[in-house]
Amino acid sequence: MAERTVPILPSRDLRETLDFYRVLGFENRGASPEEWDYLIIGRGGLELHFVRAPDVDPLRTAGSCYAFVDDAQLLYDAWVELVVPEPATGSRLEPLVDTDYGMREFAVVDCSGNLLRVGSSRD
Repeated sequence: MAERTVPILPSRDLRETLDFYRVLGFENRGASPEEWDYLIIGRGGLELHFVRAPDVDPLRTAGSCYAFVDDAQLLYDAWVELVVPEPATGSRLEPLVDTDYGMREFAVVDCSGNLLRVGSSRD
């Protein structure tokens, strides 16, 4: 049996969160947020879960996780035009960088303040 982990991140508005991630190619893999009061989304092998947390401050980092992908450059190039910075929520895309620990990575901050780091090996 393969083992895996899935982050459960806070969301101030599950519908808003779903709309934010749909733009990035994620799909709803569960019931509607209104039915479950919970959200499961995925994109390929990536899966994120969100729990309703209406008091979360989007201008502070609410939660974070790291997504390992095959090609961070390719994904960054696809997302750079899709993530529109929103000063009211702090949502934004941080630039792609090569790290001293051998990764090429970038970050997305969503509309609830969650930090999603995305990276691939430079090798």
